[in-house]
Amino acid sequence: MTRNDSGDRAGTAWDAVADVIVVGMGAAGCAAAVAAHDAGAQVLILEKGDADTAGGNTRVSGGAWFGHDDPEGIATYLRALCGDRPVPEPIIRAWAHGTREITEWMSSLGVTALPLRHFPVEYPELPGSDAYDHLRCVDGAMGDGRLYRALETIVRERDIPVRYGSPATELVTDPADGRVTGVLTAAGERLAARRGVVLSTGGFEGDADLVREHLGLEDPPLWGSAAATGDGLRMAQDIGADLWHMDNMMAVNGIPRPDSRHGSFAMLIHRRGYLWVDDDGRRFVDECVPTGHGQALIDGEYRLHPERPMHVVFDERTRLAGPIGAVPEILPVGWSLLVDGYRWSPDNSVEIEAGWIHRADTLEELADATGVPAAALVESVARYNRACETGHDEHFGRAPETLVPVSEPPFYAYRSGPMLGWTSGGPRRDEHARVLRPSGEAIEGLYAAGSVSSTYSWAKDGGFHIADALVFGRIAGEHAAARG
Repeated sequence: MTRNDSGDRAGTAWDAVADVIVVGMGAAGCAAAVAAHDAGAQVLILEKGDADTAGGNTRVSGGAWFGHDDPEGIATYLRALCGDRPVPEPIIRAWAHGTREITEWMSSLGVTALPLRHFPVEYPELPGSDAYDHLRCVDGAMGDGRLYRALETIVRERDIPVRYGSPATELVTDPADGRVTGVLTAAGERLAARRGVVLSTGGFEGDADLVREHLGLEDPPLWGSAAATGDGLRMAQDIGADLWHMDNMMAVNGIPRPDSRHGSFAMLIHRRGYLWVDDDGRRFVDECVPTGHGQALIDGEYRLHPERPMHVVFDERTRLAGPIGAVPEILPVGWSLLVDGYRWSPDNSVEIEAGWIHRADTLEELADATGVPAAALVESVARYNRACETGHDEHFGRAPETLVPVSEPPFYAYRSGPMLGWTSGGPRRDEHARVLRPSGEAIEGLYAAGSVSSTYSWAKDGGFHIADALVFGRIAGEHAAARG
């Protein structure tokens, strides 16, 4: 970086200048910065969080990307996952070939990438699914911040400057032709980007207004970073960017923490004795339907799952079977666990005493505590228990092996928002990661990668989001570095 190296056409001096400015340093941002640097560009990273919270959702993710050796087959799988929301073919081809190269590229950067063999393909019924190979992770272990630490180390080894606590607020454009020439920061700095700006700011799950508008959820608890507030989306939209995939998301059953915007992932793996009811006290779905990363096959179509708030009801036997919230020994992911350091109690008693989970001696009392109609809740539990007795769920088709009764008091319930993991929508981009206008014209000098502008128009599999971030982050960095 240099100070006051140049000015814009209006003659206003810049506070600093780089070839490529990367906004956000999760997987996409780090990949873009490293790729641009290795292509000979002078790079600056602006990171909204401080050093202890930087990295967005990548910091707390499973950190896995999927592998394959069949670009044609995996492209077929992606088309099937998109369903009636097709993604342009050039993007599919770039994604298919790029995802094939991730492991080799990461290895070339010094990362020990090993397979995880116990995570099968999530949509085996779809064409092309047989091209999906095992997940890959840093050192062959999922979560615990390994991927973020590896990427941060690679950035540091290259002496790429990172400005922590420096959110970007606005893109600077050339008034003559509209190309992006730099960014403004919250501190009022004007930073020039000779060759391009890469937006890798994450999604908009942390912004309650955007979530309400585009996803129809009322301030749900968050799985990941609360810093993902749609910054890149807004900056791009302000200069005329088109948007895509705005109603797509990844949500999970999660238990909100009243002391935090974050929640804990509800595993419920030790015993299946639970059911979901809506605010009317009615059961409304197969709670155990096989689910991918955000969608499930329900009534013949792939639908968001879970897609709306629900009360999760269970009994004493399920409570005693093991921790309901995520614990590091099983799945070391999520902001609550890895950043806030919250450790769920082995028998769920601490969370019950804290009021995160309601407890009652009868279902009628539980209904009163949760605010649902008592008669409806009692009938829903009775119908569910009858299905458990017969081994046949005539209403929603839940698999017999998952039908475990909810019958031993006391009874428990919590309301899941559901918990929002991440969003997929943002500025539309092309196969070069260039942000596009509604006309399809590229906004020169502006790129987007990662959850700010995910490839996935609908369903997605395990390791897809990290893979997408690494692929298009790399593409964005290389393309920006090659601009004159």
